[in-house]
Amino acid sequence: MAADPKFLKYVDDHQDDYIKRLSDAVAIASVSGNLAYVKDVEAMGEYLVQQLTALGATVEKRAIGTHTLEGKEVDLPPVIIGQVGNDPKKKTLLVYGHYDVQPALKEDGWLYPPFELTPDPKGSGKLYGRGSTDDKGPVLGWINVLEAHKNLGIELPVNLKMCFEGMEENGSVNLDKFIESEKDKFFTGVDCMCISDNYWLDTKTPCLTYGLRGINYYEIKINGPDRDLHSGVFGGTVHEPMTDLITLMSKLVTGDGQILIPGVKEMIAPVTDDERAKFEAIHFAMKDIHDAVGGDVTIHDDGVKTLMGRMRNPSLSLHGIEGAFSAPGSKTVIPCQVKGKFSIRLVPNLTVAGVTEKVVDYVKAEFAKLGSKNKLDVYLTHGGEPWLADPNHYSYRAAHKATEAVYGQTPDYTREGGSIPVTLDFANILGLNVLLLPVGRGDDGAHSTNEKIDTSNYINGTKLLGSYMYELAAISKD
Repeated sequence: MAADPKFLKYVDDHQDDYIKRLSDAVAIASVSGNLAYVKDVEAMGEYLVQQLTALGATVEKRAIGTHTLEGKEVDLPPVIIGQVGNDPKKKTLLVYGHYDVQPALKEDGWLYPPFELTPDPKGSGKLYGRGSTDDKGPVLGWINVLEAHKNLGIELPVNLKMCFEGMEENGSVNLDKFIESEKDKFFTGVDCMCISDNYWLDTKTPCLTYGLRGINYYEIKINGPDRDLHSGVFGGTVHEPMTDLITLMSKLVTGDGQILIPGVKEMIAPVTDDERAKFEAIHFAMKDIHDAVGGDVTIHDDGVKTLMGRMRNPSLSLHGIEGAFSAPGSKTVIPCQVKGKFSIRLVPNLTVAGVTEKVVDYVKAEFAKLGSKNKLDVYLTHGGEPWLADPNHYSYRAAHKATEAVYGQTPDYTREGGSIPVTLDFANILGLNVLLLPVGRGDDGAHSTNEKIDTSNYINGTKLLGSYMYELAAISKD
């Protein structure tokens, strides 16, 4: 069922109003990871409550506990839940978004004040501002849809439940507990879920995202003497922790990205024909990634292999060494203790526990071969499982039709190389198919300086979210 033409026209006619709404939201500096902005995060949550209430939604602010921020215990930002419609004849859609943002200071390199939505003076249609694409623009897209239907006197084609949190950029603390506690209350009766908190692969092709890699983050700690030593006095007489660590880290991954930990490669799920076909159909040129990284430094020259390396296969990255001398100049120190940090991006069949067991066993075995008298500790600091949805589910089919209707293009089916932990929480706790339906483009710069959303993506994104609801209402669950 195509979207009501009156809805689509309303969105076009009220573009300026929608940009003003985004400007108002961006002006609220809702930085969740900084004590100085606690009141701003609360204000952003209240802004959403007022907007939703004015549009006829049943809305509640739910407290979810406290946390420690910069040494002080403060209330966590409330979870905002809202509902429009309760018709048993209609499907019920749950949507999620977050109203907090990453830190941003003008002196970090922003072209314009980060908390003032600024249109590109060159007329490109870009709207610069922190949170414009991550995630205030998409959240407001749902509110724009509600406003259009209310003012036109048109019923929503589905029942809509909304869950907006204010801690996504700071770990989504206690959100999993909230989901669990409301599983048989607010979240009951939900048919499927949509999250708009990721991006197109490029700047031209809309996509539907059905998978995320997980992550295991590890530290290797080597303890040696009880103090730092002078290399001129003790070099050649002691087992040096840094030497042990460098040796161990060199045995984790090859220069062309092959993971050397035995058993990890064998855990990877086989590639299906359908899966390969989806990768082959993605609109992607090697120039896209060369531009993104600033040069031709890719492991593969083949596009499909590169996409699978980014989205579908595990990877191991070395991140740094704590305790080593790193300041400018020369210092002839032998560090007494060092920590090496690395992570493994997980894919289906690679579990947090299963990979950790193999990592710990392997590092301990390699350390034993060194014959060092230093002490080793290797451990997982945090982990998150991978997520994979069924891209043939009726929710994805509805989003596919909506994308074709709004953009006149067939969407790419993508998987993200990074992690969005709340996706897995919702999918596992509620047992739902979760659709990731991006609004923004691949060059929006979320988390970076000069974050932006293109006006066309914001306006067409609003149409897309609304059109998806119409297609969802009409499509068979079979």
